[in-house]
Amino acid sequence: MAATTHLSRSALMFLSRREGLKDMATRLGPLRELAGRFIAGERLEEAVDAVKALNAQGLLASFDHLNEAVRTEAETREEVREYRRLLARIDAVGVKANVSLKLTQCGLLFDPALALENARAVAAEAAARGSFVRVDMEQSAVTQATLDTVRALHAEFGEERVGAVLQSSLRRTEADARALCAERVRIRLCKGAYLEGPEVAFQDKRDVDAHFVRVMRVLLDSGVYHGIATHDERMIDATLDYAAKQRLPRGAFEFQMLYGIRRDLQVRLAKAGFPVRIYVPYGRHWYPYLMRRLAERPANLWFVLKNLVRG
Repeated sequence: MAATTHLSRSALMFLSRREGLKDMATRLGPLRELAGRFIAGERLEEAVDAVKALNAQGLLASFDHLNEAVRTEAETREEVREYRRLLARIDAVGVKANVSLKLTQCGLLFDPALALENARAVAAEAAARGSFVRVDMEQSAVTQATLDTVRALHAEFGEERVGAVLQSSLRRTEADARALCAERVRIRLCKGAYLEGPEVAFQDKRDVDAHFVRVMRVLLDSGVYHGIATHDERMIDATLDYAAKQRLPRGAFEFQMLYGIRRDLQVRLAKAGFPVRIYVPYGRHWYPYLMRRLAERPANLWFVLKNLVRG
């Protein structure tokens, strides 16, 4: 069963990177219907409306404009403009939200200096508006470059304006967490949605989970405001147990979850007095993001196949 699941994940992650499939896939009604569970629309205003609804339930949010592995400078500049529009809209509407940014949107894959320049422009806009930018973590090949960029932005804009993401699937993460906490960088800890080789990543879920708990304890001991990003109730219980043992107040950290996943758990934690932030993706380039969500739970693929058969 584990081998079958791994094969399904590998296939879905492979498909997520096939450029030629994107246009065809986004025209499939069942796939678009499934995407609506995990993506808050293709337009900014649709995402703003979704966040208003989340706020009404006592939930915070982090907007993510979907577009990764950008290949031209002109496209990176358009991403910067979109994030500036987004930050201005957050400010104007007054929703309780910040933004998440991928460095591959900014040009990291072909010009790291351009990526830093673009990310800095977004961070400067956020700082001017009293907001916050979370620099997302992507595949392990860009982990070090991503953390180098976060450190440069953090040095300029500070703890309240720029943060990082770490993945417990990667072997290096506990060491990275300790170093970043010493520098007072705010971290979102997640398990990681990218398939990585055994030389850089744990292959057994039990090892990923055990590492998650170790890193979570490092974060909660640091005195820095971090995000614990998981839908796994065992990881949530481990976090709550450790926070209680350390006598941390409920606002000392926040839980983070994905839009459309475990809505019941999101609301339950918020009603219990814990800050809960929902990662809200939007945009036309939703195909790779959706395929990663399917890879995390391949059973979702049956929804698509069943509806395709029905026509």
